[in-house]
Amino acid sequence: MADARLDSFVQEALRSGASREDTERVLVGAGWAKDQISSALAAYSVVDFSIPVPRPRSQLSARDGFLYLVMFGMLYVSAYNFGNLIIQFINLGFPDPVIDQYQRIGSRIRWSTSAVLVAFPIFLFIASRITKSLERNPAQRTSGVRKWLTYLTLALAACIVAGDLIFLLNSLLSGELTTRFVLKGLTVGLIAGAVFGYYLWSMRAAEEELAE
Repeated sequence: MADARLDSFVQEALRSGASREDTERVLVGAGWAKDQISSALAAYSVVDFSIPVPRPRSQLSARDGFLYLVMFGMLYVSAYNFGNLIIQFINLGFPDPVIDQYQRIGSRIRWSTSAVLVAFPIFLFIASRITKSLERNPAQRTSGVRKWLTYLTLALAACIVAGDLIFLLNSLLSGELTTRFVLKGLTVGLIAGAVFGYYLWSMRAAEEELAE
């Protein structure tokens, strides 16, 4: 939520006829952060009227919060088990007798397959419901629950990608970078990178839409 003083200034500036560009330029010069300015300006619609027209504020119900929590939970379960499934197939394709003799690859494949077959359809179903709800009520894009869970997902994905790169680099410097290691590292990196890229694009698209 924008600072009350900033919101009041933006409202008065727009009321007096100042353009959004001039208002932003003055605020940047005064030391305000661009994300704060964008948030304050986004609170008012870009319509031709004598006074600033406020945008509707998001009112997220307990039901919507439940749907977001379940959707992101199913995303985490699906991503983890999909990656684990691919890793087990890598273990089968590039066996290491010293390591694999202590692992139950078959049971892990069955477990991860079951988890993906259950969790991913639930994720898709709830994601489609949320998408339709956002189309009917675009103000929900600014909901705190949605933003917090999305940025949490971005943070987790970024940490996983960074950790994956550290793992690969350490294996390379230790002389242990085999085909098996590379394939596993690429699997983890690609899945986490895909999740990170999609939700980063989603948040930027939502912010651009609200700024219009």
